[in-house]
Amino acid sequence: MAAVLRASLTGALSLLSLLGFVLLPRLSYGAPAELRFVSWRSDSPWVWDQAIKDFEARNPGTKVVREIGPHSSTEFHDLVTQKLRNRDPHMDVFFMDVIWPAEFAAAGWALPLDEFFPVSEQQKFLEAPILANRYRGRVYGVPVFIDAGLLYYRRDLLAKYGFSPPQTWPELVRQARRILAEENEPQLTGYSGQFKQYEGLICNMMEYILGNGGALWDETGLSSSLQLASSKEAVRFVRDQIIWGISHRGVLAYQEPESLALFVQGRAVFHRNWPYAWEVANDPKRSKVAGRVGVAALPSFPGGKSVATLGGWQLGISRFSNQPRLAWKFIEFMTGSEMQKRIALFAGRAPARKALYRDADVLKKNPQFRSQFEAFTRAVPRPPVPVYIPLSNIMQRYFSSAISLPGSDIDRLAGAAARDMDRVLDLLKGK
Repeated sequence: MAAVLRASLTGALSLLSLLGFVLLPRLSYGAPAELRFVSWRSDSPWVWDQAIKDFEARNPGTKVVREIGPHSSTEFHDLVTQKLRNRDPHMDVFFMDVIWPAEFAAAGWALPLDEFFPVSEQQKFLEAPILANRYRGRVYGVPVFIDAGLLYYRRDLLAKYGFSPPQTWPELVRQARRILAEENEPQLTGYSGQFKQYEGLICNMMEYILGNGGALWDETGLSSSLQLASSKEAVRFVRDQIIWGISHRGVLAYQEPESLALFVQGRAVFHRNWPYAWEVANDPKRSKVAGRVGVAALPSFPGGKSVATLGGWQLGISRFSNQPRLAWKFIEFMTGSEMQKRIALFAGRAPARKALYRDADVLKKNPQFRSQFEAFTRAVPRPPVPVYIPLSNIMQRYFSSAISLPGSDIDRLAGAAARDMDRVLDLLKGK
């Protein structure tokens, strides 16, 4: 009887083993897979929707579930960090602003991508965004597109008064004042930028401060630089000459969409934005000034240099994802040459891949990329530190308070912000 049982058990195990050999590969590789992708709200949603459909078509059985977060970088950061802090296994791939990789890496939330993304592939991308995705020698994100601050202007209005694109900020103010006085149009304002209290405010103010020889903080000594005379002079210029000089108070509540809307409605002479604004501003269906828009490097201060803040978005993988290889396959598709070319053609986003700046189709649709390429290669990143977000919060409050009231005490506000920043930066000393 025992022999019969042993024989039956052996036969059953053999059968299960055979079934496992046949079925397990199908369970591992052929079963429907659901990939969860957390994305911000795009200005060209159909481009991303089509990309996801194409990925699913090329990977039968894979379903990408896209969760769309807010447009604001600050609010989107809150959404992603909440999921990562909760170790949410249902978020596989997520967008990262260029300032987040160090924070997410230091917290142990982002998966290192070196296994999937070798140096030979990294070298096909512009250098600045790759550096921004590195933390302590490892890479944590793959750039989808690059951003750098640019100056858009009404080419027709400048030509009407014999002006060339301004080379310095004081020159921009003089041109705007002259145009506003001569046009005598109540709805026309001199300048439109992003001055709401959010991360975009840091990008705008950094361009003025660094362009005046100042700095946000000393990266070597790990101490604030907001109290330096050159930094405070730049903030004072923005308050007195931009906000309370040639703009209207509405800019204090503007992010990218609102500031661009004012410009494309024909109600601003100058406008600071990212490369995508070119596509919108020259689309007759969306812009009243299409065909009358110019773009140039941002001005500097006399004796200084033009500075553009490095922006852009990357894709990262959650360390808590249960399917990192499928997540990488999605990132590889979304950041490949084909997709970056499509994003450049139909969303006006500047590619992160160097080869696309020699692509005839891309340059035909976006001739401005030729002149902008140098700005992209020289764009200045915000320092990659894991405590960037609390530093940003301090700077946002300071800049907003300093420029919102014409009589603000910039010396006092800068000193207080500097002390708060130093306390945060002290956390990095000795590490």
